[in-house]
Amino acid sequence: MTPTTGPVVTRFAPSPTGFLHIGGARTALFNWLFARHHGGKFRLRIEDTDRKRSTQEAIDAILEGMQWLGLDWDDEVVFQFSRAAHHAALARQLLADGKAYHCYASPEELEEMRAAARAEGRPMRYDGRWRDRDPAEAPEGVKPVVRLKMPQSGETEIGDLVQGPVTVGNEQLDDMILLRADGTPTYMLSVVVDDHDMGVTHIIRGDDHLTNAFRQTQLYTALGWHAPLFAHIPLIHGPDGAKLSKRHGALGVEAYRDMGYLPAALRNYLLRLGWGHGDDEIISGEQAVAWFDLDGVGKSPARFDFVKLDNLNGVYMRDSEPAALLTAALPLIEAASGGPLSEVAMERLRRGMDGLRSRAKNLVELAENAMFYITDRPLALNAKAEKILNDDARSRLARLQAVLSKVDEWNESAIETAVRDFVDAEGCKLGEVAQPLRAALSGSNSSPGIFEVMDILGRGECLARVADQASAP
Repeated sequence: MTPTTGPVVTRFAPSPTGFLHIGGARTALFNWLFARHHGGKFRLRIEDTDRKRSTQEAIDAILEGMQWLGLDWDDEVVFQFSRAAHHAALARQLLADGKAYHCYASPEELEEMRAAARAEGRPMRYDGRWRDRDPAEAPEGVKPVVRLKMPQSGETEIGDLVQGPVTVGNEQLDDMILLRADGTPTYMLSVVVDDHDMGVTHIIRGDDHLTNAFRQTQLYTALGWHAPLFAHIPLIHGPDGAKLSKRHGALGVEAYRDMGYLPAALRNYLLRLGWGHGDDEIISGEQAVAWFDLDGVGKSPARFDFVKLDNLNGVYMRDSEPAALLTAALPLIEAASGGPLSEVAMERLRRGMDGLRSRAKNLVELAENAMFYITDRPLALNAKAEKILNDDARSRLARLQAVLSKVDEWNESAIETAVRDFVDAEGCKLGEVAQPLRAALSGSNSSPGIFEVMDILGRGECLARVADQASAP
């Protein structure tokens, strides 16, 4: 799908009243991909007109979340509040052109309209009582709002690029407010003006905004502008089929970062929530840009599934370069260890990362699994390691220590040969030696391959850790 004229321009326009919602992140991703696929621009606008709830902290969280996901935007960030005077001026122009009017309806009158609508089981619609009324009849001391004169007959149709043609009768569209009584512009006015001034050609957003599109289309017409093309994508639901909410788990992008998910994996997962390309599940960033278009977006809500996300993240962990994973996990490792690591510890991690990445589904697990490489002796044992290291196992470790101390060249091959010879001499199974050895060296019942671990830890550290457990009471 290509624009009718000119280059594609999309936008993401969050309100800075909280974190970057995971649903918003998917909307941003779809806009970013559509723009990149068509060689166009992806713009970012912060809709900070709600001054009581908008915070710098939330703005920073949105920008950081976008950067972490790798969704770079073009041109400067637009802050909606800074353009309020321009928005208001256009509303006053509509007023001067007879396309808008002052409404002096009191709060009590509006409440009567709401009560009547509730009693009749219909949505609240302003009844237009000041539409053609002489302003000379205005009550004293009442500051009016400015309302747009909407068409009162016919239909408004949206040729939605996801939902298909959608039509509403104009009698259902009441005269929306453009300027509040204090002269400040409303969301509906600001959005239309900003989208026009930013050159937006395609508005890709959640389908909860579909009803707004009808009113916004009429405002574009009143201003003498062409409306952008609309694409309203289904919302994300939780596993139970209800709209995604706090009770389903983490909602903010920063929470997924803190849980150790890789940005590329989360992008891939969000891409597949409501968009498909055949049977492809693992989709690289380059493939996503090449393949993405709106005809692949479904009309039904997608369900968020943490199990699928975990599995997908595990795939990305295994496919990532070990050095990149170490860089990503290092802050977590340093936080757990209490500070910067020694060069010896760093070298162990560099060598051990290949084995560690295949056993972790996220960076938090990776950091936890890596700690035994850098922890000072004596190692604390988890409950399963304690159970493995019974009296017989400790006695066997003492005998194994003597064998290991005689290994000439300390490498995986030589270590494995020595351990297997020891197993033959003891007349036992490999697991009866390897598991106590793993418990002594890692403090756990699981680790990367034990001979790899021993090679990375080195002769001195291995013999010392074995001795700690062999001599323990």
